[in-house]
Amino acid sequence: MSSDVQQFQVDLRGVVDLLSRHIYSSPRVYLRELLQNARDAIAARGEVDGAGGSIRIVPLTDETGEFVLRDDGVGLTAAEVTDLLATVGRSSKRDIFDLPRSDYLGQFGIGLLSCFMVSDRIVIRSRSARGGAGVEWIGSSDGTFQVAELDEELPVGTSVHLTPRFDQADLLRPAAVRELARTFAEFLPVRVLVAEPDGDVEITRAAPFLGEGGDDAALEYGRDLIGAAPLDVIEITEPGTGTRGLAYVLPFAPPPNVRQTTRMYLGRMLLSERAPEVLPDWAFFVRAVVDSTGLSPTASRESLVEDGALEHVREQLGAGIRRWVLELGLTAPHLLTQFVAVHELGLKSLVRHDEELARFITRWLTVETTHGSIRIGDLVERHSHVRYARTVDEFRQMAGIVPSSEILVNGGYLYDADLIAALPELHPEVTVEQIDVTAELDRLDPPPLDDRSAAIALEDRASAVLTASGCAVVVRSIDRADLTGLYVADPSVLRAIDRNRTKGIAGGLWGGVLSRIDDAVGAARDDDLSARLCLNWTNRVVRTLAGVTDDAVFGRTVQLLYIQALLAGHHPLSDADRTLMTTALSDLVSLSAGIPDDGFPFEL
Repeated sequence: MSSDVQQFQVDLRGVVDLLSRHIYSSPRVYLRELLQNARDAIAARGEVDGAGGSIRIVPLTDETGEFVLRDDGVGLTAAEVTDLLATVGRSSKRDIFDLPRSDYLGQFGIGLLSCFMVSDRIVIRSRSARGGAGVEWIGSSDGTFQVAELDEELPVGTSVHLTPRFDQADLLRPAAVRELARTFAEFLPVRVLVAEPDGDVEITRAAPFLGEGGDDAALEYGRDLIGAAPLDVIEITEPGTGTRGLAYVLPFAPPPNVRQTTRMYLGRMLLSERAPEVLPDWAFFVRAVVDSTGLSPTASRESLVEDGALEHVREQLGAGIRRWVLELGLTAPHLLTQFVAVHELGLKSLVRHDEELARFITRWLTVETTHGSIRIGDLVERHSHVRYARTVDEFRQMAGIVPSSEILVNGGYLYDADLIAALPELHPEVTVEQIDVTAELDRLDPPPLDDRSAAIALEDRASAVLTASGCAVVVRSIDRADLTGLYVADPSVLRAIDRNRTKGIAGGLWGGVLSRIDDAVGAARDDDLSARLCLNWTNRVVRTLAGVTDDAVFGRTVQLLYIQALLAGHHPLSDADRTLMTTALSDLVSLSAGIPDDGFPFEL
């Protein structure tokens, strides 16, 4: 055995810095690269003599002082070692990552360089299945190497021996090696063994997401993946690139605006735990595990190259998931109901962007209406004209006065207003109308002609009572005798009222900001008729109130009716409103008990 010490043409220290800082996310990838090299060598040997098929890893221990990975693959000849040296001895760091990684020597060269992130000394011993003597290559982090033919007989294959850097020894020890081997190589189609004190432990096993092990194994794998039993399992495939796997339907709603990611394998070697580019953005309700033999990795082998092949795969896998949704109504309507109940909010967001899915899934989605919660499919079948309120406040204000023969939809929840507005596109026979609160109030009938003068007088007296609250009073006939009144205001007035209430409890900074907003948009005036208390003339309390001559009783009753309308409309009470309610109740009790008027604490 003889050898000469030679110098790498490339600056190894610069390459290691480039690898660790800009290419790889962690030195942990050294084992992935070595396993990939070994797997490729075994595949190459299969083409030569059909033999080979195992990788054995001996972690670093204090006794051995080195990490060893050995494969029974095709091995290297002396000439190939020379080519390898030419490969890793390029004249610039940039050229290193222009190597064709599909080429065995190119792949081996990159894998070799990754080892310099964890090791100061690399020894490769190899013997080729094509014949020839064994060869040894020794490389050091100082940029020198030596190569020699060996006199001793080596088994066919390659072994890589690593002497650890002072700061990376833990990555070569048993605990880290076992964890990394399982992470990267659990499903490789070759045997991967890790040496333990009590014997070798096999890391590899069947891949449930590739149909190995049956349905039970696939379901169990999905349960471990998402932490719960999936609603269903969808087979997804794109034969042209050898891409296939399983998509597990989540049994819970993921956080809003969180894109689901895919556990991605290339040739059964883990590429990434979270690859967001494999499935369409709208497939938020699944977590997939996919393997491909035709997609291209980036230089770091931690993500996929965004090219035409990946775009085609994304479209085809998305089509498979969409097909599952479309077929669910025919094959398992009970499961579809459960699926919609879990993912309804996300589906409402989705149908705005996917017309084909929208035509099917929209009918299963539900909205809140004056007739209760109802599926949109039932809604369009029963009502050819659908009216909706854009906000929750508007819906609450109008829900009490909508005739029972009509239906009003609450569009105030996320996506619901847009969903209802788009119904004519999906169902041309249906028309929709967005209500205007003040216009709806004007549609209500005034009291009968014989009662008109009493109603007008009631409006004037009650409006005077509520002047300080910035609310006018109107009297209308509403076909609900149990309803005393409604607090009605258009959205701009409600926002102004909310700002005024918030200023009362906010600090100086936010109070000033809200004041400037009011100045910019124009705060609601006390006499703004857009904020009104609508009293129902068909209600006995309201008609009785019109005949009350005692101003104190009249005023306190109007104030309580105002508070009652606010509460019925789910409007928050300000401090002034709560004071008004307490004072009015106290004074009415005093009046009913005949307590002399010593001066009520609240002026009318």
